[in-house]
Amino acid sequence: MTVMETTTASTRTDICASPPKAHPRPEGQDQYTISEVVAFTGLTAHTLRWYERIGLMPHVDRSHTGQRRFTNRDLDWLTFVGKLRLTGMPVAHMVRYAELLREGDHTFEERQELLEATRRDVRTRIAELQDTLAVLDHKIDFYAGARRAPERSST
Repeated sequence: MTVMETTTASTRTDICASPPKAHPRPEGQDQYTISEVVAFTGLTAHTLRWYERIGLMPHVDRSHTGQRRFTNRDLDWLTFVGKLRLTGMPVAHMVRYAELLREGDHTFEERQELLEATRRDVRTRIAELQDTLAVLDHKIDFYAGARRAPERSST
């Protein structure tokens, strides 16, 4: 996954540069309703509102009738948040990361430390899963061999 940084009003922000693969966005469109975002991301409207309420989602623009209007940048951010969720990062740490992001460039080091700690956790989990997979492979091979053993002895 690549992360793109943009600078606006001397504040640099990170956003995930690649859109969700399962639901390509319409060409040239940069404004989406909450139901469209639900379709693109697989998140529920309740989750999107909750993300906004807890500060995980940056400010979402509203139409003149008060309806949320998400942008491609919002969708990119949600893709990144989805990746963070897959890492097992606690929501509180994701919210902290979002806060640091809004604070600006001077928080680069703290953001990097948060991501590095998450990467260490992911690598530990991967190693644990690889060990678990080896145990499963051993057991599967054992049972496959046990099933073949009676066949060999009868011939």
